Amino acid sequence: MKINIKEEAQTYLATKIPAGSKIILTTDDGSNKYSSLGGSCAIGDKFQLVVLKEDDPNYTIPLENEAGYDMNTSENDADLMTAGLNISMWHNALALKDNSGILDGTLSLVDWRNVKPETAAQRREKMLALGDKIC
Repeated sequence: MKINIKEEAQTYLATKIPAGSKIILTTDDGSNKYSSLGGSCAIGDKFQLVVLKEDDPNYTIPLENEAGYDMNTSENDADLMTAGLNISMWHNALALKDNSGILDGTLSLVDWRNVKPETAAQRREKMLALGDKIC
């Protein structure tokens, strides 16, 4: 799978992502260990770039890009993306788009290199607390 990281987004990301980092593109909808958001309104319209220390075995689909980032996604996440996948700057924020239009107008960038993942129970409690504030 290919992702085009447009020049202005590359400039922004160069100041935020350490060289040699592992990056995943994943949803931010409560469906994975990198997200505690949840609710049916978040499914498929919130995404994030996550900077990792090492590869995550659940993210095995390489995202080929001209910026040279070691970037992967998962099968589940790839199902939400179509041809023409790209990251650009839009209204002073990162935006994830494909040929269908804007997937996320505020693509977040999260550094997980020093984060201790929450347990499933902790994530569930956080999602329940946030649930009526998101949708």
